[in-house]
Amino acid sequence: MQAHFVHSCGRLRKAVKTWWTFQVKTRHQHHKAMDGDKPWALIPEFGERGIPEQAADIIGRHFRVVSHRDFLKEPARHAPKIQVLFNWMKLPEPTPALLASLPALKVVASGGAGYDHLDLPAIARSGVRAANTPGVVSDCTADMALALLLASARNVVEGHDVTTNPETAVLPQWLGSVEVSGSTLGIVGMGKIGYKIARRARGFDMKILYYQRSRRSAEDEQTLGATYCENLADLLGRSDFVVLSVCLTPETIGLIGARELALMKPSATLVNISRGAVVDQDALFQALQGRTIRAAALDVTDPEPLPRDHPLLGLPNVIITPHLGTSTINTIRKMVQKMVDNALAAIEGGEMPDELKY
Repeated sequence: MQAHFVHSCGRLRKAVKTWWTFQVKTRHQHHKAMDGDKPWALIPEFGERGIPEQAADIIGRHFRVVSHRDFLKEPARHAPKIQVLFNWMKLPEPTPALLASLPALKVVASGGAGYDHLDLPAIARSGVRAANTPGVVSDCTADMALALLLASARNVVEGHDVTTNPETAVLPQWLGSVEVSGSTLGIVGMGKIGYKIARRARGFDMKILYYQRSRRSAEDEQTLGATYCENLADLLGRSDFVVLSVCLTPETIGLIGARELALMKPSATLVNISRGAVVDQDALFQALQGRTIRAAALDVTDPEPLPRDHPLLGLPNVIITPHLGTSTINTIRKMVQKMVDNALAAIEGGEMPDELKY
């Protein structure tokens, strides 16, 4: 009877193993068939130098991907299949040469609200559409603007350095901090992000000024308690904090230079969460070094990162962060989802939610 039991168990184990092998093989064939139906996309890569791994599943659900590095190894093999170019942190750069090498390409789907890095005329001439991801980055970027403003005003970084320095014996009582509550905030560029910054600033009872080419509605101004400045000079002269929230265009390159910095209060702080090229960095260095203005807090520079010997890096009255405006997992996943939505719409020949027209 024992021998019969052992024999039965052996047959059961064999049957289970056969069933499991069949299931795995079937599932693999099913996934392979499903993958075969997915369109191909070119990406910079997943990981530290590309699209964050935390959002890889969103793309993987809809696309088969090839990294730019692998594409360059075998362009003839990959080029005919690629219908989508996912552009992240400006990579892969959709140059005319790359566009010309991708005969099936339908769309360049870029992550982020800014699109100054895209040559839209060249993309359009290639018969390819383009899209960005506005809207979903507004809250996160506005949070970053306030974080930089507060950190600079209250000397948070300097305070941390002093407190953790092993040579510190006595903690300082004052580091030159300035008041945020009740101060005047000047916002240059009252678009979606600027509007969100103003809403947050109201929580600090800040007086809000703004400047841009087109004035917002009276309803918006009333909601925000914001005052429109007819010119940039007026805003700069009246503000304790100036936040730059403009798109990079030929008109905004070098928008803040030596002349504009000289118009600011000596106690004022410049915060830039737009693009590095909006500020003349040589002029900014001179203004900070000579105390023409109190401080600067920059989430963007030109280039990124700055050369390690750049003079701005050695100043005590500047905070520089590595373009963290949209860097939360929640926002990154929203951005990638928008990229995917735009790409799928383009492949199907439909209307893209965020198409960039030229």
